[in-house]
Amino acid sequence: MKIGIDARMFGPTVGGGGLGRYVEQLVTELQANDHKNRYVLFLKKENIHACKITNPNFEKRLADIHWYTLEEQLTFGRIVDRESLDIIHFPHWNVPVALKTPFIVTIHDLILLEEPHSSKVTTRNIFVFLLKYFGYKLVLSHAIRASKKIIAVSHATADVIQRFFPTIAKDKIDIQYEGVTPLPSLSQSFPISASHNLLYIGNAYPHKNLERLLEAFAIIQQTHPDTELTLAGTESTFYKRLLAKSRDHVTFVPNPTDKKLTELLKQTTLFVFPSRIEGFGLPPLEAMHAGVPVAASDIPSLREILDDSAVFFPPNNPTEIARAITDILDHPTRRKELIAHGLEHIKRFSWKTMAINIASLYETCGKETP
Repeated sequence: MKIGIDARMFGPTVGGGGLGRYVEQLVTELQANDHKNRYVLFLKKENIHACKITNPNFEKRLADIHWYTLEEQLTFGRIVDRESLDIIHFPHWNVPVALKTPFIVTIHDLILLEEPHSSKVTTRNIFVFLLKYFGYKLVLSHAIRASKKIIAVSHATADVIQRFFPTIAKDKIDIQYEGVTPLPSLSQSFPISASHNLLYIGNAYPHKNLERLLEAFAIIQQTHPDTELTLAGTESTFYKRLLAKSRDHVTFVPNPTDKKLTELLKQTTLFVFPSRIEGFGLPPLEAMHAGVPVAASDIPSLREILDDSAVFFPPNNPTEIARAITDILDHPTRRKELIAHGLEHIKRFSWKTMAINIASLYETCGKETP
């Protein structure tokens, strides 16, 4: 079979955090484990050289078209169709509506449907936002209805898909958990700080709920004045807005490399993940892999993915967030228990297993195509 992958989001630097990591690890593990099928990877100029070919059955194509654009809708589909593929995998919902090639799509979340009226979700003029929001719903609906198969990254995401698209057959949705990427090890050691260090890794979109985290941190400092909070993520207007309201003992690390993330995790007492909505939740799993205890929002996806290896709090209540965090800070034995549970828990998640299962879906769907 000849299989395509929209790899334009390859790598966390270009693709942005979890999506970029997902594409990177999918491509890496498919190259390591599928020596039967042929693959065409569509990449941007920013990552075409970063994506290394290690399997002779894989080849690259330059498709320097940015996602969520009119050009993507008008041009990218024609580029894909010229390859005469049996199937193509879109790792996100942004599928060209006029595409003729059969496709599989991964749905990570439906955040813009779950939080449709938040005025803070855009930095654009409201009329431009509404136009783009209409386009989003059109393209998303097409991706879900026209796909041969929908890959959901969790049961929670599958439930949300069914809620918004109740006519979609349950057997069209295939749940495939993501894996955990070990961050690079560092040769140097770091001094143990006398203060407590809290860490969040991710973007600052409104659903990430960082405003409530800052409110909780203000409460924590009343009884734990030496506590430090570090926010690490892609520099953006959303972070600038947030940091304008921040206070002492809050540090922002923009655009961290994997090496920098390792350094931050080595100095962290507790990883905090306060999102109101998530499809999967890679950062807390990566924190567990680094031996850091996790406190996270009590929402369906994080309950499912983190299970009993984290402490949970109601995301919209700063007082309860602060109480959950200080309880862990004040009990070193509890932190050690969470670290042990986390290191055992992450063994459930494998990029290799995910890629092998997805490759099987390619073959099944490709053979069904007339």
